[in-house]
Amino acid sequence: MDVAEELFIAKGVGQTTIDDIVAGAGVAKGTFYLYFKSKDEILSALRTKFVTMCLDRIDAAVMKQAADDWQGRLRAWIGAAINAYLDHVRLHDTVFHDYRLQNRGMKIGNMAVANLAELLKAGAAARAWRIPDPALTAVFLFNGLHAVVDDAIARKNNDRAALVDLVERLSSAALQRPQLAAASAR
Repeated sequence: MDVAEELFIAKGVGQTTIDDIVAGAGVAKGTFYLYFKSKDEILSALRTKFVTMCLDRIDAAVMKQAADDWQGRLRAWIGAAINAYLDHVRLHDTVFHDYRLQNRGMKIGNMAVANLAELLKAGAAARAWRIPDPALTAVFLFNGLHAVVDDAIARKNNDRAALVDLVERLSSAALQRPQLAAASAR
C-alpha cells in the first residue's frame, strides 16, 4: 500500500499500473492479488487508511477536552480535521478527487460525518446547543469545513490557526445555543 500511495501521488492513479506497484514493492503480481482484487480495491484501502488516520487524530484531540466543554470539543474536532487534511492533502486529493472509482457506493467520507454527528448529538443532549437534526447538521458543517479548506489551499492561505478559528466561528453560528433560542423566542 505504501508503494501504491507514493505512485498514485507521483504519477496519478490512472497512470499507475499494477505492474508499477508490484515492481516498486518488489513482489510478484500474484502476491498483489492475494491482498487486492484490483487497483480500485487498493485505492479504496488507501481511502480507508486516510479516513482512519483523520478520525484517530480527531478522537485524540476531542478526548483531551473536558467532557462538559462542548465548544472546546467542537473546536478540537475542527482543528484536528483541518490539520489532518492539510498535513495529508496530496493523499486526500489523490484518493478522493484525482481518480473516480467505478464503484461509487463506498462513502468513506461519511465516517467523518458520522463521527461529527455523534459529537453534535451528545452536545445537544447536554444542552450545549439546539439542533433539529444532528446528522444533517454534521453533513452541513463537514462539507462547509471541506470547502473552506479547499478554498484556503487554492488561495495559498497557510494560516491554519486563523482557518480553524474561522471554521469554528461559522460552525458555532450554525448551532443554536439554548440561551440564544430562549432570547429569540421572546
